Amino acid sequence: MIGFIKGKVHAFGKDFVIIDTGSVGYRINFNRPEYLKMSEEITIYTYQNVREDEISLYGFLSLKEYDLFIKLISVKGLGPKIASNILAVATPDRIIEAIESNDVAFMKGMPGIGAKTASQIILDLKGKLPEGGLEVIKSDPKMVDVSDALKALGYRTSEINPVINKIKAEDLGVDEYIRKALALLANQR
Repeated sequence: MIGFIKGKVHAFGKDFVIIDTGSVGYRINFNRPEYLKMSEEITIYTYQNVREDEISLYGFLSLKEYDLFIKLISVKGLGPKIASNILAVATPDRIIEAIESNDVAFMKGMPGIGAKTASQIILDLKGKLPEGGLEVIKSDPKMVDVSDALKALGYRTSEINPVINKIKAEDLGVDEYIRKALALLANQR
């Protein structure tokens, strides 16, 4: 399997990039052309998909996107093309947040995803993904205190992170943040 390809952008379109590695050009399915510049040196993490009639590569600029892609294609009925399209329209953190908070409506809004597949994604992946939104919590001492207090009360990180992302914009004291978070958590149960 090809883990990553490093080279110069030779050509790209809305759903592919060709990377020149010196004497070989690799065509990679890639849905983020806005991040590319001609002749720019880049590293793309790749997934090699082998089918009876085709061998193709899917590319990602970060390991976080790649790891989420691998989790998504493990869901029954979800192939690499649809998983790649999901990552083209939403950030990994937003997708993880939707899965962890049972946001079926958000997942149904993804290209190629119906109600049944959205529910299957949440069922299969909830609690098995890296935690989204941790940057916000770790960068704010108040949010660390709120998170620690909620964990001490028995709440899981997957429940806490979406709530903290909702209340973080307000300017409150730690006690007020905890009260507000508890109210939101009580409404979810």
